[in-house]
Formats: sequence, structure tokens, C-alpha cells
Amino acid sequence: MRPISAMIDLPPMTPPLKHSVTIEGHRTSVSLEDAFWRALGQEADRLGMTRATLIGQIDRNRPSGIGLATALRLFVLSEMQKRND
Repeated sequence: MRPISAMIDLPPMTPPLKHSVTIEGHRTSVSLEDAFWRALGQEADRLGMTRATLIGQIDRNRPSGIGLATALRLFVLSEMQKRND
């Protein structure tokens, strides 16, 4: 049996980086890995809005116990899963 590490192909990985964004006139920052930051930009383009507008919409609709970075990652994952179904 091959080791698990030989059976998977990992994508390029970066540590979370801080990104500044303005949400409803309020400056904040969110720490996200580059892959999630790029995917948010692609989703925003697909939806015809800016990344900041998309982040604002996700922020307004996330449950109070969920951090913004988590909500953004889960949004990206959900959108990708929808397209792969």
C-alpha cells in the first residue's frame, strides 16, 4: 500500500495574509490564504460586483458566532461545491 502522501496532490499553499477592506464605510482587515482571496475575487467578478461588495454582503448575512474569515472561506467552498454538483 502506498503512503497517503503519495496519493494526494496538494495545491500551492500560503499562510493567511491580512487584507484590508472597507465594509459599509468601515475599514477592517481579514486574514485569508491567497487561494481564498483569489477565489473571492473570481466569485465577485462572476456575480458582477466588487470583492468589497461581496465581502460586505457575506458579513451582513453571517451568523453572529462565525468570524468573517470563516464565513468567507465557507462561502467560497459552498460556491465551488454548487458548481461541481
